[in-house]
Amino acid sequence: MAQPSPDLVIRAHRAAMAQVRDRVAAYALTAWAAQRSYRDADVDRLVRLITPRVEAGQVQVANLTAVYIAQVAALRGAKGVQAALVDRAVVTGGRGIPAADVYRRPATEVYTALAQGKSFGVAKELGAARLGSLVRTDLQMAQVRQADASYRSAGVRFYQRILGPGNNCALCVIASTQRYRVGDLLPIHPGCGCSTDDLEPGTPVYAARDGGERVIDPKLLEDTHARVAQFAGEADRGGRSPDYRQLIVTREHGEYGPTLSWRSDRFTGPDDL
Repeated sequence: MAQPSPDLVIRAHRAAMAQVRDRVAAYALTAWAAQRSYRDADVDRLVRLITPRVEAGQVQVANLTAVYIAQVAALRGAKGVQAALVDRAVVTGGRGIPAADVYRRPATEVYTALAQGKSFGVAKELGAARLGSLVRTDLQMAQVRQADASYRSAGVRFYQRILGPGNNCALCVIASTQRYRVGDLLPIHPGCGCSTDDLEPGTPVYAARDGGERVIDPKLLEDTHARVAQFAGEADRGGRSPDYRQLIVTREHGEYGPTLSWRSDRFTGPDDL
């Protein structure tokens, strides 16, 4: 029986990740929608329902990622590579704060909206949006941390970003045209659905891109910059006007780690939560 191609395995992994994210998010949002009030006792009950499901989803994502990376490495000729063990504490504790505290934030969103005079229905929808973003980001963070551990275990030095299904923001698209060193983690933004693929000398994608050049898809990079220039109303091949550094950056977020964002964004601190 013929072995699947690495591309087929990548697509299957991407689909599996999306299924886990959608299933866990659907559970959390269904539980949220069933609430008629968001008093402390109600929120405590919600948190007890949601956090175990999210953590189970994080472990599942990590296991799928470990198997995926080992399988692709074997298909590309690596010898003796096995799926790295999943450290539950690492993949579920990426934020560095208790999950129970994190999953009270949607209720805080409700309280804030009500204090601003918004209707209960609108406040509830805002809380649901925050909850969905938290769930999907936590699952993505689990994938990031396991991918880093698995690549290290397999001796992989570089990786590329694989765009998620459906529409992708310009931040992710431009990031996908670059190669990154393992250890930098995967730059993400909340709700990001990207995954990774290894880049090693001798693999087709790496060999086709002038050996060690950082840019591995110059056409996509140029096309994306052209779209940014169209949006901004001007273009500069040197990236000075508009200043592309003001549009796309990678910086440290207190909980997510390296994160892609617009430079104009402002992250909230503990006092804002």
